[in-house]
Amino acid sequence: MTRLVLAAALALLAAPAAAIAQDGHANHAAHAAHAAPAAQTSAHADHGHHHADFKSDRLHVRVDGDMDGRDIILIPGLGSSPEVWQSTVDHLTAQDGVGWRIHRIHVQGFAGAPAEGNAPPAGGHAPVAAPVAEEIARYIREKGLTKPIVVGHSMGGTMGMMLAARHPDLVGKLMVVDMVPFMGAMFGAPGVTAEQVTPTADQVWTGMTSGPDAEYNARAAASVTGMINTESLRAGPLEDAATSDRAVSASAFRELIVTDLRPELPKITAPVEVVYVKFNDARMTPEITDMIYRASFANLPGATLKRIDDSAHFIMLDQPAAFFAELDAFIAK
Repeated sequence: MTRLVLAAALALLAAPAAAIAQDGHANHAAHAAHAAPAAQTSAHADHGHHHADFKSDRLHVRVDGDMDGRDIILIPGLGSSPEVWQSTVDHLTAQDGVGWRIHRIHVQGFAGAPAEGNAPPAGGHAPVAAPVAEEIARYIREKGLTKPIVVGHSMGGTMGMMLAARHPDLVGKLMVVDMVPFMGAMFGAPGVTAEQVTPTADQVWTGMTSGPDAEYNARAAASVTGMINTESLRAGPLEDAATSDRAVSASAFRELIVTDLRPELPKITAPVEVVYVKFNDARMTPEITDMIYRASFANLPGATLKRIDDSAHFIMLDQPAAFFAELDAFIAK
């Protein structure tokens, strides 16, 4: 990728702390507003479904489908609930002759779940994605899952990459949905390092944790709206945002900015497919988007990169047929 192309991308993607409500691949920046105080209880919190017998203060796991089926783990993004995967679950369980045991991760602090172990220290921040990824690894081991397929959306994709790179023996296949391995590149000049982008990440965190709740909640709603083109499917994610813990979300977003997984990509041994959408700006052509993704995953040359058009960030909601086709083909390889 030329410096000119990347500089153009960064100019469009970098978001100041005071205005984190952009769309497109500022979808990732828009996640910064994707949370609110967690005093409320999400309607997603209890559906009468089965939760795995797994003790963790970082996550809990919803299990659906054929209890003797093939294992697949679905990880939602920042501030999202397991419900964002419902159409995917419906698709998988409707397949004739194929049994799936589906494990949906619910990160503590997101979408009505109490923050528990993901709560940062008072007035400070702490990692969320990395420790949750470690708990998913422990879950796989303790439950005796054999090479499950892992699908992660956005921050869930980051956790999937962490899991596959740091525990390559545990992952059968990995699908990353609309996420790059170093989001910090969107917040600095070409060639910026995680260390160099840390002051910006701190500014973003400060912007997320200060200011009135009403203003914060309005940004959250605007961000979610921009991340889903299909108006009829926005209500659930909007509720997820309104019932996510603001401090947990701020810590998680800061962590995403300063986490550079590119050096770890060669450690991944599982087959990987990355599905993504075009940057939502007229100046960002499909070709530029493709170049940015190829450069981002250059350390993982065996990965399949697939752009899905006419979609915002929640590809599985906006373009379910295309998403399911990619998922099915990837699983079948």
